[in-house]
Amino acid sequence: MTHKAHNIILLTIDALRADHLSCNGYNHDTTPNLDRFADRNTNFTTAYSPSSHTREAVPALLTGQYPDDAIDEDYHLNAPSIATYLQEEGYVTGGFHSNPFLSRAYGYDAGFDEFDDDLHLGQHKLIALAQRFMDKLRNRHYARAPEINERSLTWVDSLNEEEPFFLWNHYMDVHGPYDPPIDEITTGGRSISGAKAQSLYQKSLESPEEITEGERETLRNAYDAEINYLDTHLQQLLDAFDSRNILNNSLVIVVADHGDAFGEHGYYGHPRQLHEEILRVPCIISHPNKTDTSVDKPVSTVCILSTILESIGVSYEIVQKPLLTRDGSSRELPETVFASATGEDEHTDRRRFAAWKEERKIIMDRLINTGNVLSVLGYDLESDPQEQDPVTNFGEEFEQLREELESFSSRQLSLRDTSNQTNSESEVEDRLKALGYK
Repeated sequence: MTHKAHNIILLTIDALRADHLSCNGYNHDTTPNLDRFADRNTNFTTAYSPSSHTREAVPALLTGQYPDDAIDEDYHLNAPSIATYLQEEGYVTGGFHSNPFLSRAYGYDAGFDEFDDDLHLGQHKLIALAQRFMDKLRNRHYARAPEINERSLTWVDSLNEEEPFFLWNHYMDVHGPYDPPIDEITTGGRSISGAKAQSLYQKSLESPEEITEGERETLRNAYDAEINYLDTHLQQLLDAFDSRNILNNSLVIVVADHGDAFGEHGYYGHPRQLHEEILRVPCIISHPNKTDTSVDKPVSTVCILSTILESIGVSYEIVQKPLLTRDGSSRELPETVFASATGEDEHTDRRRFAAWKEERKIIMDRLINTGNVLSVLGYDLESDPQEQDPVTNFGEEFEQLREELESFSSRQLSLRDTSNQTNSESEVEDRLKALGYK
């Protein structure tokens, strides 16, 4: 029996919420291929992101540290990532994506032998401007899944078969503006063009209170179409690896950085909130020893790094415990899971924290400079999974969870320094605006 993964394949998906996968009980057949993948492997059905947006969620996932340790005050990567660790262990490393916040402008190329972020930083300025102009004409805001697959497979094919490799693909297809590559998006007898879908997405971010129920369903339909499209191309990538005899001895992780909201709490997209719809994410792991099991206990994707290191049999001083043992079996997991996000707009002076233990959840707002607690809300997710009815009387178990969250948040606040925040690199501004970040 193989106990050690030869290759590591990390497939991260931007803005994919867990409850829109049909294998997690969604009432539409959005992910037939991921469903089969989940059935054959380990599906963590209650996995949570350490934050609600890419700039804090992905660095935590890649470094095994919560955002306040993983990045500096300007959102630059501030800790060793999976690529750095694996490069030191003799792995050839490659990363392929098109999210500006994960680009070399923020230090994400560290540790990668090959790093394609689909941006034009450092290239001839006229070429970059011409490419940007063509992207706008084509209504192109990111590289589609087939492009990411082709680039990464070309790289894998260039390697020596005996060399272990680490591949990280990050897919933007599910991220808004929801514009699946089909001529018409149809829902409830209505149809809407891709261009209109993009306009509607912007409206949902800027004026969520004006979104009608019909428009909400149209947005959800377009989102689901994006999920289904990506599901097809993820399977094509896995099939390509299988045909190359790569899958049998590889650790494959499919996980999202955060989800997306559709008005459940009065907002759309993924602002700095900590509700279930934007924090609960898919997390499916295929180990060379293949274990078909479902884990319902709350876990955090901050444990991805330790899981990878465990799978190759190396040990570092990593605080987070791996999700699987070295041979791919389930293991005892931490009882409490945490997440956080810095406020935005008029609330940049505060940071929001969340903690889960079994079916209990607490959300706490604190001022960054003083640490003062501004609000505490508790939820019983078993009886109130949509978080519509806060608990009014904290019992002993909620009080214990509150104490844990207060301790965790105090440590995180002590690490923050907001005195020198700057704007992002000018080369990425256009794409950030198109994706709704600006």
